[in-house]
Amino acid sequence: MEQQSPPASSSTTVTSTTPLLPQNHPWWRRHFHMNNSLSSELSGAVGDLGTFIPIVLTLTLVSHLDLSTTLIFTALYNITTGLLFHIPMPVQPMKSIAAVAVSETPHLTTSQIATAGASTAAVLFFLGATGLMSTLYRLLPLPVVRGIQLSQGLSFAFSAIKYIRYNQDFVASKATTPRAWLGLDGLVVALSSLLFLVIFTGSGDHYDRNGSDDDQPRRRNSKRLRILGSIPAALIVFLLGLVLCFIRDPSIFGDIKFGPSKIGFLSITWNDWKVGFLKGAVPQIPLSVLNSVIAVCKLSGDLFPNRELSAAKVSVSVGVMNLVGCWFGAMPVCHGAGGLAGQYRFGARSGWSVVYLGIGKLIIGLVFGNSFVRILNQFPIGILGVLLLFAGIELAMASRDMNSKEESFVMLVCAAVSLTGSSAALGFVCGILLFLLLKLRKIEYSGSTPGFSKFKFESTVDAETSSIP
Repeated sequence: MEQQSPPASSSTTVTSTTPLLPQNHPWWRRHFHMNNSLSSELSGAVGDLGTFIPIVLTLTLVSHLDLSTTLIFTALYNITTGLLFHIPMPVQPMKSIAAVAVSETPHLTTSQIATAGASTAAVLFFLGATGLMSTLYRLLPLPVVRGIQLSQGLSFAFSAIKYIRYNQDFVASKATTPRAWLGLDGLVVALSSLLFLVIFTGSGDHYDRNGSDDDQPRRRNSKRLRILGSIPAALIVFLLGLVLCFIRDPSIFGDIKFGPSKIGFLSITWNDWKVGFLKGAVPQIPLSVLNSVIAVCKLSGDLFPNRELSAAKVSVSVGVMNLVGCWFGAMPVCHGAGGLAGQYRFGARSGWSVVYLGIGKLIIGLVFGNSFVRILNQFPIGILGVLLLFAGIELAMASRDMNSKEESFVMLVCAAVSLTGSSAALGFVCGILLFLLLKLRKIEYSGSTPGFSKFKFESTVDAETSSIP
């Protein structure tokens, strides 16, 4: 009997290392457990606000977006998707629609923005419900997906540097004067926030908690890094920004009005549908397919190997959110790979992170309503730039797994075209064509007609058989 105990112990050890909870646990513990500290989840919750706040603020000031309605609906989206997907699934503005809305002359109205979002959502819902999105996800070459991720990440990083270095006029969608060194929104505040985040979060590595007893220096170093990582650095930086809002403009206290705005259906005309679809949805649809679904699903598999998202479910999720909220004037939203990267970068490891974010948005929307725009208008843009910089770099680093020169070539060309052409769709098309051309070079052709020699096209040379030293 004593000799049979080791196998039982071994079996127990194997079971304990399984990342998922045993099936005999209640369903709510298996699906809603939080395998991370509360401080890390709260810190990760603010990881994508570097993109959320500038776009929401711009649409509120330029297109008269109802901030209270947007906060309430995006809060419900956050809570629902966090509980359904079990990862820090972001809810971000549809960036192309927002850019068109403020750059067109005249600016798009709230109804036209809503129809653009609803039209995009209908396409994504159809692709997801019919399974076409899953087919597209399986067929897309990985280097092309990585190129889209790299371009989006670098685009975020470039915008972040502009936020840090220059004052921003969100209404005119342009940078203005160089940012002063001193002041409550100066370079010193932004750079101090940057250094603070680097010290407490490092490069975003996830350190192993099971240090070896034979390597005491490494264990002490790992323990020190875990202590630093347990501090919600991003949340502290964001709260600092909120405090600075009231210091920069104390009159905010007198302008705050409590209570949400009245939620009602928008009045939408046929012309609104035409303008919204042609000017807003057409450029947004390819971006949503590539970045909001394909890139998000691939990134989820990279960050959470046991929880890779279904492209069909993510596509349907984007469709349902906007087909509900846009009718009430809520901002069109999607799931962005940059938001997921940013939230993961600052500590989010479960769906509870975005649930907490949703609860915070819901409280703000119900308590402060549209008057919260006065606070956002004074938020230090340099701090937003710092948060956006980390999110962009984290997303761009997802492309580091390209192991061959051919894969890197396709990825870099796709990213370069996406950045210079300001179009992920154009970069995607170029990447697909380049990928197919490179594969075509590898096809072997043998002439069946007498007198013709055999032709062989290859893209690489085997180093072992090559005679070149």
